[in-house]
Amino acid sequence: MSEYKGIRGFKVQTLSTDPAASAVLGGTWASGGALNTARRGPAGFGLQNAAVAAGGLTTIGVGNSEEYNGSSWVEGNDINNIRYDLAAAGTQTAGIIFSGDPYSALTETYDGTSYTEVGDLNTARQKPAGFGAQPSAICAGGEGVPGQTGVTETWNGTSWTEVNDLNTARFGLAAAIQAPSTNGIVFGGYIANDSALAETWNGTSWTEVGDLNTSRYYLAGAGTASSALAFGGSQNPPIVANTEFWNGSSWTEIADLATARSALAGAGTDSSGLAFGGTTGSVTGATEEFTAPSVFSKENLGQVYYNSTSNAFKVTKTVTGTGAWASGGNLNTARAAATGAGTQTTALSIAGSAPGGRTTNVESYNGSSWTEITDVNSARNELGGSGTQTATIIMGGYQATPPNIVGFTETWNGTSWTEVADLNTARDSLNQSMGTQTANLVATGNSSTGPVTFVESWNGTSWTEVADVNTARALLGEIGTQTGGLIFGGVNPPGAIESKTESWNGTSWTEVNDMNVGRDRIFGAGVQTDGLAYGGRLPPSPPAGVTGTTESWNGTSWTEVADMATARYNGSSAGTGTAALAAGGNNNTANVAVTEEWTVPSSTQNQTITVS
Repeated sequence: MSEYKGIRGFKVQTLSTDPAASAVLGGTWASGGALNTARRGPAGFGLQNAAVAAGGLTTIGVGNSEEYNGSSWVEGNDINNIRYDLAAAGTQTAGIIFSGDPYSALTETYDGTSYTEVGDLNTARQKPAGFGAQPSAICAGGEGVPGQTGVTETWNGTSWTEVNDLNTARFGLAAAIQAPSTNGIVFGGYIANDSALAETWNGTSWTEVGDLNTSRYYLAGAGTASSALAFGGSQNPPIVANTEFWNGSSWTEIADLATARSALAGAGTDSSGLAFGGTTGSVTGATEEFTAPSVFSKENLGQVYYNSTSNAFKVTKTVTGTGAWASGGNLNTARAAATGAGTQTTALSIAGSAPGGRTTNVESYNGSSWTEITDVNSARNELGGSGTQTATIIMGGYQATPPNIVGFTETWNGTSWTEVADLNTARDSLNQSMGTQTANLVATGNSSTGPVTFVESWNGTSWTEVADVNTARALLGEIGTQTGGLIFGGVNPPGAIESKTESWNGTSWTEVNDMNVGRDRIFGAGVQTDGLAYGGRLPPSPPAGVTGTTESWNGTSWTEVADMATARYNGSSAGTGTAALAAGGNNNTANVAVTEEWTVPSSTQNQTITVS
């Protein structure tokens, strides 16, 4: 019989603390010396044992500047211009502060003793993010006149130069303060409400990356572009203590601050950070130091160990949380009977029915807001489609003029739409299709004679008829790929709402377990083994009800999970079974512009082994 070490590659160990994926994930906050002047909205820069707090607001703006030595704050020379909600960069002996409330373009450098006024920002603002060194700092975003801005400026030691804007304008965002000006990250902020957005800077332009787990603004940061901390902030309300670690690709929640606060300042690195000042509802001078352990046990998935402190055997495993819907940015044009493509954070909503009739309108989603882009060539609704945000295919639909039901097919290359070969059987009453722009499958729909069983496969050039589904129907959900798909729900020829599900193996269709709630005009996302069905129209039909019911498919059966906040049908969908998107649709009264995002969290956890 094999030993555990032979199977997993390591022995069962006795540990005093649970293992962690990295030292930072095992880090904790501890109290440091309080600021001499409690305040909110100061600028912070430097390291944990050599930091600076400049300016801020008590009940009035102050010019106080204090230096931290790792245990206490010492008052130094004031800044020249009193202000708060400003940003900073640099070290305790070579720093720079800029912007501030009231809307300011003022910039001052710090040499470790005193502040000197230098060249102003080009755009006056307050509540931006700052990072980098004193000779080469970055100022990004903020609140200008009027409203939030995405303006980014770089400092060359003498003057500021405007460069490419943030993708999403916002204020009250934070940055990894130690990031160099050629490689940074900003996160959070206020758009129309608290935001979880994160963007990285490569020295030339901004790229949207993985969102924070907790949306917020007036937060603080520490670290670099590849290894950062985000902590504190406000959700309007509440004020939060949440701390998250960025590993260069995603955010993980770690130990909270002891004092929840917003409008605070940060300094230091990911393993040695500093949080100070802010407001808990009233201004505070509290200082906290984040320290990652110098010695820690490395987490290994599947590891079994004995925790001698808690007197328990434990195992390290991946744990999937409970999915939930959250609000996203509204479409610019309320619409129904559209189709969608892409992921939860990079999606398209294409054509459909809008005010004034069928539309050619297309909108692109960046994870927080929709932007109108190039229209399709043919206005239509009840079309199918799938693919990515930059490589999409759409087909079929219903247009205003005869022949109303069409087989038109168009492809999108990220810039323009091109008409390509039509479907063999013109049809509408499609919601989606399965697969990519060059390898696609579309099933069923409504032809001039009613719902059909027809299925066609696309090879990048032309459509070919393949094996029919078992039950003719229209307005059903379709997810998966050209060689492994799933269809569910819909309405059959007599007009009855369906709950049937069929699975495609690349050759034939097999009936599998039915949905719990039969419906048509349904949203769908995911793949054949991990899918999501949400929303839809309920029987009797007509008249019909409307639902926000969501069901999760595990490859075998459907399970009801959390409902959408807005019950609706006939919208556009995108994403996966664990990160889906619902945009637009009809709530049984009118078309809506509402967008919702479905997320199923997962994490690596150390769990106690129990024997029952």
